[in-house]
Amino acid sequence: MKQPSCSPDKPGSCDTITDVTAALTTAYLTDSEDLEKAPPTSLPIHQQQTSTSPPPASDLAAASTPTPTSASTKGAWTDPEKKGLADAAGPISPSQRASGFDTDLDSPSEDSFLKASRLADSEVPDGGYGWVVVAACAVNFWWALGTTYSWGVIQEALVSEGLSSPATLSFIGGLMAAMISITGFVNARLIYRFGTRICALAGVFCMGGSGIISSFVTKNLGALFFTSGALMGQGISLTFMVVSLLPSQYFSRRRGLANGMIFAGGGFGGAAISVGMDKLINHIGLPWAYRVLGLTTLATGIPASFFIKQRVKAKTPPALLDWRLFKSSSFTTVFIASAIGCFPLFVPPFFLPLYTKSLGFSSGVGAGLVAGFNLSSAFGRIMCGLFCDRFGALNTLLLSLVLTTISILAIWPVSKTLGPMCIFVIINGAANGGFFSTMPTVVSNVFGSARVNSAMGIMVMGWLGGYLFGAPIAGYILDASGGEDGGLKAYRPAMYYAGSLAVTSAVLVVYVRWLKTGKLIARI
Repeated sequence: MKQPSCSPDKPGSCDTITDVTAALTTAYLTDSEDLEKAPPTSLPIHQQQTSTSPPPASDLAAASTPTPTSASTKGAWTDPEKKGLADAAGPISPSQRASGFDTDLDSPSEDSFLKASRLADSEVPDGGYGWVVVAACAVNFWWALGTTYSWGVIQEALVSEGLSSPATLSFIGGLMAAMISITGFVNARLIYRFGTRICALAGVFCMGGSGIISSFVTKNLGALFFTSGALMGQGISLTFMVVSLLPSQYFSRRRGLANGMIFAGGGFGGAAISVGMDKLINHIGLPWAYRVLGLTTLATGIPASFFIKQRVKAKTPPALLDWRLFKSSSFTTVFIASAIGCFPLFVPPFFLPLYTKSLGFSSGVGAGLVAGFNLSSAFGRIMCGLFCDRFGALNTLLLSLVLTTISILAIWPVSKTLGPMCIFVIINGAANGGFFSTMPTVVSNVFGSARVNSAMGIMVMGWLGGYLFGAPIAGYILDASGGEDGGLKAYRPAMYYAGSLAVTSAVLVVYVRWLKTGKLIARI
């Protein structure tokens, strides 16, 4: 049999997936130029075991001896266990080699990017300065996600002042979140061009400036759509893209925990901002409450952004859309499940203040429930991060959707007093937070960290409908059922709308688990 040689000076001469994974891993680990000059270390085909007969003794001896590498490779190929992972990859077809992409994500044994991701993940520090980055990202996400989830308090104040209906005003909060999807791909390019630190600072300036400018236009609905909706949303989008990228560069085994801690910052921020904004609105009015929000965002977010550091800079700009991902039925199903699952997520925090007011409670009670929702969301993000590492990311996503379904369909429709409502916000808040903190880990672990930028960007694009229309649809259903002052009966149709979508999303996640493992119950 002809024994092909593999040389970096001979394009097309490498016939094993090991060569592809080597290139992917070195690009992932560092952008140092001397890595490109490192000699190839993959085994040629004739040294791979291709039959049931034992290999020659000389091959065994060669396999047990660490392959010499340059210092710049940082030992990526000197560990026999990691090297074995690469050699186990097997041959790839000419079409796969030409495209550099294996479209069969449903077959892990044939997925070159997933193997490259595992090799790259084995080299991340799994801590160190990564914990400083996690803390800095959590501070910025405090304001990004916290302000979004506190929109219900501001919305209730604007409704009380007669600016517009809840359905219309909820579009502002929806636009705030939807900007993550609308500008996500553009912001991914900005991160590639300017780096995470500059983009984190830009996000903070957008969020802080939004609060200050909004304070002067609280009587102008159109202007609020721009300031509190689009401008604040652009800051949130930049922040979200930065904090979604960094954990995979610093963590492997603890990646779920790192994502959970960052997203928990948004939950704690939502709890503090909900109570704080309600107090400020009642004492100094909405305009000054907006100014305080903007100034405190700048005062804390700017210093935190200087601690954000990108460990590995991408060598190539991110693709706008990689449609080849949709050739995988499992990826397509996760995309649809997450897109549907986004619709009910903002309904409770946006409408709880109006709901409690319709039952005769004060605005402080509504703000307190939103704060409890966000506090529970913070703990849910951390716990779901731990569950991802322990039980599997896809299983944790399913758990969050099941809890969302139970809380919306079984608890909220019978909540007429504070007791049941407190139980509802605890369960729904934890499940809500778990959804967002789990999705980056699902994409990274199930489809490979080498794909995380492209795949997560597509996932976020799919959330646009839920972000922008999820809460407003509930608002229009509420208007058709009796209005915001109609009590529990008027709110129930909107609850059923949200709960039914959560059920649909959960069923799709179960189907994905079956696609990936062939089992309905499995750790994945």
